[in-house]
Amino acid sequence: MAQGAATGPAAVMVSPSRLAWRSFLRDRIAVAGMMACTLFFVVALFGLLVTKGDHPVLDPRQVRLADKFRAPLSLPNRLAVPIEALPRLGVYLLGTDELGRDVFARMLEGAFVSLSVGFVAVGIAVAIGIIFGGIAGYYGRVRILRLMSVDTLITGLIDVALSFPAFFLILTVVAILRPSIWNIMVVIGLTSWEGTARFVRAEILALREQDFVQAARALGVSGPRVILRHLLPNAVAPVLVSATLGIAGAILTESALSFLGFGVPPPDATWGNILSDGKNYLFDAWWLTIIPGTAILVIVLAFNLFGEGLREAFNPRLRQL
Repeated sequence: MAQGAATGPAAVMVSPSRLAWRSFLRDRIAVAGMMACTLFFVVALFGLLVTKGDHPVLDPRQVRLADKFRAPLSLPNRLAVPIEALPRLGVYLLGTDELGRDVFARMLEGAFVSLSVGFVAVGIAVAIGIIFGGIAGYYGRVRILRLMSVDTLITGLIDVALSFPAFFLILTVVAILRPSIWNIMVVIGLTSWEGTARFVRAEILALREQDFVQAARALGVSGPRVILRHLLPNAVAPVLVSATLGIAGAILTESALSFLGFGVPPPDATWGNILSDGKNYLFDAWWLTIIPGTAILVIVLAFNLFGEGLREAFNPRLRQL
């Protein structure tokens, strides 16, 4: 009996990460968003496998003028289209565009482009945000030439960066540079790091006076090592939330740039340029606008719901217990 009483309190102790995960699973909307994001990853990787290579299974660049403006689930014109140009699936699942290209194959290719842009751009933004936020939070009291503190300088830089309209800044830079998917990734990443920097700075300001940080300092651990080994692992929750929301923003930005003609150049397909091509045939080929527009809406909404669910789960004041 005494042994059971002694082990009782230990049995009900749960780690903060497990509490956060349990709270997240109770949020059905956030779980639905996570499942939609997972499905998007699978579709994007599937698109990479079937639309790339010298002889792709589904060719998003194959022009079939005899089959232009075919509706979804329609059969190809086998008499007018060469046998080698026929779709491998035997049917146009999502129809064709003004050049007879398979919209299903182009949507798969666009999914992988959106996934690439989202992850690379957010990776750049998170890396910059962690560096600036970590420096501002840990070395914030250090003064530069007795004029201002490091924290004042970095927070001022963040405020200046936030004062510029981000999309118009991206549009200007992309218009000057040569159209390229890599240029778009870098530009989006360099203009979206401010939120991560603020999150990291706030977390490190709250953690740097904790006992484990003071003990590390007393043992002579260097500042960068304290940040990397002790502070950043404990500040990973806001970084994860910021990254999830940032992926949605990056996908939406890339789609808007491609829609305006400043995004990924042809012949690569993206959801934005599919939507842009379809706007001229809105009443003749509705699927060219409805399908990519719906895909952009669903995936951006899914990442936002997923990120919001993570934010509530990792915040004890908002957590659903």
